[in-house]
Amino acid sequence: MSTNNRNILTVSRLNAEVRLCLERDIGIVWLSGEISNFTAAVSGHWYLSLKDNQSQVKCAMFRGNNRRVTFKPKNGDQVLVRARVSLYEPRGDYQLILESMQPEGDGRLQQEFEQRKQALAAEGLFAQSEKKPLPAQPRRIGIITSKTGAALHDILHVLKRRDPSLPVVIYPTLVQGRDAAVSIAQAIGRANSRAECDVLIVGRGGGSLEDLWCFNEEIVARTIAASTIPIVSAVGHEVDVTIADFVADMRAPTPSAAAELVSRDLSYRLQQYQQREQALSRAMADVLYRQQRHLTQLSHRLSHQHPRTRLQQQSQRLDELQRRMQQAMMTKIRRAQAQCSQLDGRLQRATPIHTIHRQQGHVSQLEQRINHAMDAHLQHAQQRLHTLMATLDAVSPLATLTRGYSITRTDDGKVVTQTEQLSVGQTLHTHLREGDITSTVTALTPASVSPAQD
Repeated sequence: MSTNNRNILTVSRLNAEVRLCLERDIGIVWLSGEISNFTAAVSGHWYLSLKDNQSQVKCAMFRGNNRRVTFKPKNGDQVLVRARVSLYEPRGDYQLILESMQPEGDGRLQQEFEQRKQALAAEGLFAQSEKKPLPAQPRRIGIITSKTGAALHDILHVLKRRDPSLPVVIYPTLVQGRDAAVSIAQAIGRANSRAECDVLIVGRGGGSLEDLWCFNEEIVARTIAASTIPIVSAVGHEVDVTIADFVADMRAPTPSAAAELVSRDLSYRLQQYQQREQALSRAMADVLYRQQRHLTQLSHRLSHQHPRTRLQQQSQRLDELQRRMQQAMMTKIRRAQAQCSQLDGRLQRATPIHTIHRQQGHVSQLEQRINHAMDAHLQHAQQRLHTLMATLDAVSPLATLTRGYSITRTDDGKVVTQTEQLSVGQTLHTHLREGDITSTVTALTPASVSPAQD
């Protein structure tokens, strides 16, 4: 079977194609799981795995994204992440590139909030054209909140201070818990059926996202949208935002501010200005929201072709090579230490100190033998000297001199042995055993043969 060379891919080309498929076809996902194998690299990037009871997936969160995480992740944390499905090409590992991370509880509520907000906005519930204007001079104000909450006290205190003659109708309701959303919707429906108020204030005091969740429920949003009476949303503090705020005809940052908005001592022009300001803010928020979504889409498209993706992979590869280099260095150091220990042991076993001690003992023995030999040789030399001295003394002329003989020499030092060597008047020097004699020759008598004995 023949194979067309053009159909043969390299491993690098295959991994690149798979990465593009994953990023293009799957793209951004939301994922919940437990953190394990968490590592913060020196480059600032995070590497971890997300797992459940049956599976796990490797993840990387680069420094630019993890700076926005408001808590310190650790192994065992349950989190909700927003991630881009990708592939680490050098190893062919399927992985997620994390863009955001939240604790799972808060993250799930925030995700549900965003999803519900987008769905209701798509239906037009937030449209400015659906907003009803607040009455310039309300005849009666309805308040939908808890009868025991601080919000009711704040609203009544402001209304009493600004216009004590303004009638108020309270529609008590639950503002927290599982049944709160239904209770709020029923209170709004009851106020509309009785049609005794010109404007309604719906709200409560501040709290966590979970505490305010009933004002994010769909039943509350649709009931507010269906109300024929204008509604001012006054939920929480200024930083708290709920879906009720987007659906209501006007949003007040606090319950007290809602009372300020509907109070009669506000001039019509100021109220109209505030309404227009609110409308403009909502319109701007809506435009910004659409532009943000468009920007996010463009950013995702750009990220597929942006060199940052390649840089992130190279940075991840650099972290991996650095870990491998550190492991190799530690292995080499351990081997060198083991080799040093072995060489040290061999050196200790082969040290010359023991040989030196043995040689020093041998040198001491040789030194003793040399001393003994020298003493013996010296004694033998002394004995031989004494013998030679005795022999020399026996033949020495000094011994002859001791027996009464003498030695006579001429001026030039020659020993006189016969008269033929001398002449009359010649000076002679005679050496005795003790002392010397200087004499002059006055007469010479040649030696004669001794007469024969009869």
